[in-house]
Amino acid sequence: MKEELKIFKSLLSSDYPSCSEREEDDDKDLCRVKEMFLKITLNVLRKMNQTELANTLQTKLAPLCMKKHKSKLKEQSQRMNEGISSQGSSTLVNEIYTDLYITEGGSEDINNEHEVRQIETASRRSETQETQIKCNDIFKVQNKPIRSVLTKGVAGIGKTVSVQKFILDWTEGKENQDLHFIFPLPFRELNLIKQKNISLMDLLHQFFTDTKELRSTDFDDYKVVFVFDGLDECRLPLDFSKNQSLSDVTEPASVDVLLTNLIKGNLLPSALIWITSRPAATNQIPPECVDLITDVRGFNDPQKDEYFRKRINDESLANRIITHMKSSRSLYIMCHIPVFCWISATVLQRMLSEAESQAQIPKTLTQMFTHFLMFQTKLKSQKYDGKCEVDLQQARKSLESLGKLAFQQLEKGNLIFYEEDLRECDIDVREASVYSGVCTQIFREEFGLNLGKVFSFVHLSVQEFLAALFMFLFLIQDKDNQSSVSDLLKREVDKALQSENGHLDLYLRFLLGLSLESSQTILRDLMTQTGRSSDSKQEIVEYIKMKIRENLSPEKSINLFHCLNELNDHSLVQEVQSYVNRGDESSLSGVSLSPAQWSALVFVLLNSEEELDEFNLRSYDRSDECLLRLLPVIKASRKADLSRCNLTEKSCSALASVLRSNSSSLTELNLSHNNLQDSGVKLLSDGLKNTNCKLQILHLFNCSIGSEGCVALTSAL
Repeated sequence: MKEELKIFKSLLSSDYPSCSEREEDDDKDLCRVKEMFLKITLNVLRKMNQTELANTLQTKLAPLCMKKHKSKLKEQSQRMNEGISSQGSSTLVNEIYTDLYITEGGSEDINNEHEVRQIETASRRSETQETQIKCNDIFKVQNKPIRSVLTKGVAGIGKTVSVQKFILDWTEGKENQDLHFIFPLPFRELNLIKQKNISLMDLLHQFFTDTKELRSTDFDDYKVVFVFDGLDECRLPLDFSKNQSLSDVTEPASVDVLLTNLIKGNLLPSALIWITSRPAATNQIPPECVDLITDVRGFNDPQKDEYFRKRINDESLANRIITHMKSSRSLYIMCHIPVFCWISATVLQRMLSEAESQAQIPKTLTQMFTHFLMFQTKLKSQKYDGKCEVDLQQARKSLESLGKLAFQQLEKGNLIFYEEDLRECDIDVREASVYSGVCTQIFREEFGLNLGKVFSFVHLSVQEFLAALFMFLFLIQDKDNQSSVSDLLKREVDKALQSENGHLDLYLRFLLGLSLESSQTILRDLMTQTGRSSDSKQEIVEYIKMKIRENLSPEKSINLFHCLNELNDHSLVQEVQSYVNRGDESSLSGVSLSPAQWSALVFVLLNSEEELDEFNLRSYDRSDECLLRLLPVIKASRKADLSRCNLTEKSCSALASVLRSNSSSLTELNLSHNNLQDSGVKLLSDGLKNTNCKLQILHLFNCSIGSEGCVALTSAL
């Protein structure tokens, strides 16, 4: 500031050249005077704690490039495609946007489970345990200054839409007016940059052409946010440990080096950083580079209803759709994902109309996605071909190509694809718009800054469904394979069970659901053969029940019950439902349940419509065995009353594993009047020490604890 005052003083001095001697520099000098006078004024205002006034003044006197940049971003962010391809119509964000449930905090541990498992776990978590924040407050949720935020959430949960709403509200002058520039740089577009080395300034000028007047020195005066959306889509190495250090915005380097230095704070240390990612990819960012972790949970129950009412103008129809979705627990849980709400609304809005009221309303995921696929195929014919009838041969060929792409990329774990990926599946890149139009709202084609094309399915679940359809059509049409369809399906069950993180869980549900005659009836026009699969249902149902009896992990057992649900078999669940409905204490006392029945009981309790707030073991059976069998239910509950249940150190070891789990919801635990002894308490203390432990209240009255147990507890608390 002293330097600016010195120059300003010299400009006003009598020794400064007269106008006639400096006509050609007149405009330049005038700009310099304005800039320096503004800097001095802003500095004085901020020292007077008039920050808001300073921000308003700086915005009003902003250079033209800032206003153009803001206007361009507003134009780009005010509409959303909601799954619709580039040929379709879009919707105003402010008309359809429903607040998402975003929570502060979250573990830094990586969760590699299938994202549907994570959704199901989140659906059982009580909202009172967490701090909810709005996307516009992402940099304001703590007392300490926040430079970098990492927002995680499963595919399709609304991370990109949150970014879009954040930008839109800023451009419309509603929120975060202390920010001067927002630079959204999606990883899927950064992947396309061909230059080996580029400076940060040149990169910004390439992405945001209206900012070419922006100089490297301007970053000292402006508050800037960089938004890196879709870390899980990044194909750059992001080597934080080995990349060279860089602090000059005009120095060329690889995009990888630019990003790591921006995130670390070597480059533009005053800039704010917002990164979004699916949970499994968050470990690419070192913990020390992140000031705050947030978790997008999608829609909570009231927000699901709000979405359907906003999406569907007919109030009566919206209420019927909400009632139907609530009648199927598996469908309603999936509605945490906004894209699934859109798919369900698309299907049910049409099926519940008077014209098609006789059709069977979807009650399973497979039925919902099968109807969705058929609707979009018909829509393509009506919208783009001007035909009432679908060209079956063309539709079949297109779906086979898309299915092959979906299957191959699912095995690789990719959600976005580039031109070379399409060529591998014999999709002509020049005719990509045809494939984009086949199901119009299933396969999306995007243009990234004219650097190249990016392709994706609107959601991972759509990709998994098409992959399952591809495999199913292959199974029933492979004439060289002498195995029965049920044998082939059994192999797919085994293959899915071998996956530790359950990445084939939803694919398996879809594959088994497609094996039913009812699904094949809906798809009959797209299938050339159905005969081989008609007798396979009962055989595959018995095989799944046999697998459940093998004492699998709770997560694997639960997915197999979802598979039985897709196959419309509820026999195991009905067997144990009577025990749950008794309502008397120790309803399982003296009852000998098989491993399969125990798994069924866990499934029933976890998928109950009632929130798992408090679990009371005495309602079932007072024993270590009952606790061990129902451990997933305890893990999902907020309170667990295990007092007077004849528990021993065997239970303490299991409970310690619950306390160590990052997905545990347990905050209150009552173990009073159990013979735990020092050995049990020592085991429990190991769980209490863990950073994931959320326990706030622990009751241990009359548990035979001696001095050693007290020492262990003291060290843990």
